[in-house]
Amino acid sequence: MKPFTKKIVLESGREFYGYGFGADREATGEIVFNTSMVGYQEILSDPSYTDQMVVMTYPLIGNYGITDEDYETKYPTIGGMIVREYNDLPSNFRYTKTLGEVCEEYGIPCVWGIDTRMLTRIIRDEGTQRVIVVDASMPQEEALRRLKEAPVRRDMVERVSCRKRWFSRTANHRFDVVAVDCGIKHNIIRKLNEKGCNVTVVPYDITAEEVMAFRPDGLFLSNGPGDPTDVQPVIEMVRTLRGRLPIFGICLGHQVISLAYGARTFKMKFGHRGGNHPVKNLETGKVEITSQNHSFAVDTESLKGTGLTLTHLNLLDDTAEGVECRADRIFSVQYHPESAPGPQDSTYLFDKFIKMMEESQNA
Repeated sequence: MKPFTKKIVLESGREFYGYGFGADREATGEIVFNTSMVGYQEILSDPSYTDQMVVMTYPLIGNYGITDEDYETKYPTIGGMIVREYNDLPSNFRYTKTLGEVCEEYGIPCVWGIDTRMLTRIIRDEGTQRVIVVDASMPQEEALRRLKEAPVRRDMVERVSCRKRWFSRTANHRFDVVAVDCGIKHNIIRKLNEKGCNVTVVPYDITAEEVMAFRPDGLFLSNGPGDPTDVQPVIEMVRTLRGRLPIFGICLGHQVISLAYGARTFKMKFGHRGGNHPVKNLETGKVEITSQNHSFAVDTESLKGTGLTLTHLNLLDDTAEGVECRADRIFSVQYHPESAPGPQDSTYLFDKFIKMMEESQNA
């Protein structure tokens, strides 16, 4: 057996030894786990994972390589990947690079050979915590010292948001949508284009006046990384625009809408990350299997008196999964209806947004 080359050290002091691939560098971040069986490229390129070390619970990663068309952002900002078994010889006629080559290109350190079942159980029982990836030869005390001294950044949305507006157009469009980029996944934009929307993607710190200058039919608030209370410009913008045009939020956008109405958010013990989370639609009684990726959630009790109604509920832990204010034509969900990766149960939410814009045009 060849000697280990890398190890990860949790802030609790636990060490796990393995082998490096991707970028050969030291890195720190928050360790989380994802239970998806497929879709590691979409996970790798989801801006919501900025600075997070993602443990993949599915044991074999890399087996179908990386495909140019399947990225969720142009420049991945994930902190790193920790996997059980890494396959560097993909079998897929569409693949253009291996996972390791892409991670090396974007400076993403990864480790394989780790007991990911044990690591996932630790995260589930103890909660998310900080972790450092270092050479296997580094003493534990030195690794913990470096981890403790590494700064905790809170500017993730600022780093992943676009700097200038950009456009995604479609033929014979019916609606113009402004999408606030807090770390938007490209499949959301594709879904809006498919529904006949021209999309103008704008930076997270855009003002309400700048949004209305585009004369949009609707406003979309994207997913993104970190604590929603750190994106005050978006919260203030929503407070100003609510009731003036249809608004749809996903993930971080859902949390921002709730904060704008006066509700509270909290950090979860280990979050929701995977493609198999059951969510009950309280309006229809149907249960949707959903794709999720978030560390924070909306406090259900805090919704009372805000004007928002709870529309969706997570059946695993009873956390808020959707809210709505019909009078203001605003709604949001915590999960990902664009599903990249994940099930397609919830794509009807894009139709709901379209219907809202139609009704506003005809009013």
